[in-house]
Amino acid sequence: MTTRATRTPRRRTVVALAVILAVLAAFVVRLVDIQVVKADEHVAQSLEFIAHRTSIPGERGSVVDSEGSVLAESVLVYDAQLSPQVIRLLEEDDKNPPKLPWAEASTRIAEIMGIDADELRAEVAAKLAENPDSQYLPLVKGLSTEKYIALRELKVSSYLEMKPREVRVYPNGAVAGNLLGYLDGTGAAQTGVEKMDEKCLAPTDGEESYRTGKNNVVIPGSESRVDAVDGGTVQLTVNSDLQWYMQQMIAEEAQAQGAKGGTVTVVEVGTGKIRAAAEWPTMDPNDLDASSPETWTSKLFTYPFEPGSTFKAVTAAAVMENAGVTMTSPTVSASSHEKFDNGAVINDAFVHPTFQYTLAGALIDSSNVALSKFGTMVSPDIRHDYLERFGVGDTTIGFPNETSGEIHPTSDWDNQSLYTTTFGQYFTVTAPQLAGAYQAIANGGEKIGLSLVESCTAPDGTVVTPEAPESEQIVKPETAADLTRMLENVAVQGGNADRIQVPGYRVTSKTGTAQIPDGKGGYKSGVYYTSMVGFAPVDDPQYVVVVTLDEPTRVTSSAATASAFQKAMTQTMKTYRVMPSSSPMDALLPKFE
Repeated sequence: MTTRATRTPRRRTVVALAVILAVLAAFVVRLVDIQVVKADEHVAQSLEFIAHRTSIPGERGSVVDSEGSVLAESVLVYDAQLSPQVIRLLEEDDKNPPKLPWAEASTRIAEIMGIDADELRAEVAAKLAENPDSQYLPLVKGLSTEKYIALRELKVSSYLEMKPREVRVYPNGAVAGNLLGYLDGTGAAQTGVEKMDEKCLAPTDGEESYRTGKNNVVIPGSESRVDAVDGGTVQLTVNSDLQWYMQQMIAEEAQAQGAKGGTVTVVEVGTGKIRAAAEWPTMDPNDLDASSPETWTSKLFTYPFEPGSTFKAVTAAAVMENAGVTMTSPTVSASSHEKFDNGAVINDAFVHPTFQYTLAGALIDSSNVALSKFGTMVSPDIRHDYLERFGVGDTTIGFPNETSGEIHPTSDWDNQSLYTTTFGQYFTVTAPQLAGAYQAIANGGEKIGLSLVESCTAPDGTVVTPEAPESEQIVKPETAADLTRMLENVAVQGGNADRIQVPGYRVTSKTGTAQIPDGKGGYKSGVYYTSMVGFAPVDDPQYVVVVTLDEPTRVTSSAATASAFQKAMTQTMKTYRVMPSSSPMDALLPKFE
């Protein structure tokens, strides 16, 4: 029998347990309500406490030339604005007047900003007359750091605000402007190196955040900061001093010849590095509006043209290696105008009687008829293969919007193009592709891919270099040596010999005259895209130079490029202090049998 004494504690235990279970049940119900039933509502409420999340911008990396001179960089500038209302309140506070009265402050502000003090005071007065509570009056945008510091020292930050802003600056103006490219108003790279090397140059923004509770009080321990990472420094292979000279020179030469434009490309033979890539018209990335949108990218990499006679050397390489042709034998009979058995008609640029041309003579006189006969000693497929070996149809450095040129399959070659492809027609190249082809000849037949970027240096000092350009032996060393000798004979015996000699140096050269499409399926009449390419010194080739002129009118043939080529080659030798030739030229090659 249970006594009252034992029943009472047991009852209390049961009651206590019931209470505890009831409380737990209430908690469970509440948790379900918070985490399930009203989860979205409570999440939204919690987010109200994440009141501040600020992006910390990183700085875009710089672009420098081969010697480390800055070509593009980002700098902070400041946009100044005033609060007329605060100025009024301070001036009206008789008990605590400002240390620097507005009459004096406005004069000093105007002096630093380079504006008129009376006009500044008048603008503030006009704003207050319009609205006594006016809080915004924009002043000068793009103030330098020096002016920012000078204004800050006035200690008038209660009404003068200077918002920082990053801008892209190109210290050398138009020098390499077409190569560098530009950024749009949002800071996005649009073309050139700015776009090509975005991965290196672009910064990674950081973030600063914290939570606030009631009355915007920061919740302790809620602060979080991730620092920004600045962009890296891109070093180019271009020499800015040489680039400057080439831009000035080609601008003068193009205008003297009445041409629409011109380019100069300089490539280092042993490395494939582009040391200058100049063009005119050019643009200044600091002031795009001062030039036509057509100049806002590089024509060097985006404009394809028929190389004409400059690619006769490639035809020569094909027949020397596959048809047993040498520099002087066999010979071909060629007049200045011939109709072939398939109906094709080929003309030379000058009238001459029938000559028994050597291969060297065909190159020296640049005879289309003779090259047609030499070229067809091998199959179209072999010639097509050699065009590809020398770079036709491939881009060079991956420049934004770079064209690969056009090369047609041999199945598309008709009766006429069967011959015209032997002397640089019915396919197109760019100036860098042409430079790359002659780099291979100058380099003993080893073609090295062109390059424009030397390295990317991260903010922590880590240097990343691009993969080494591909290299390939595309013709035999002895073939390259014979081509070099013939091209030197072109420079010495050709029609431009007197105008392209560089005192102290043995040089090679070959000209090209390309017809220009009229956009209607034909060619423009009487105007041409002219070019000249060569390398020096012959006895130790160091640099390839390519010069082009777009529709010269004073001299319409490739002779128009002679003066520019001579100046470009001379300056290149000077810039790199290339030793003059130390051995004499071999005996002149015969043009005819």
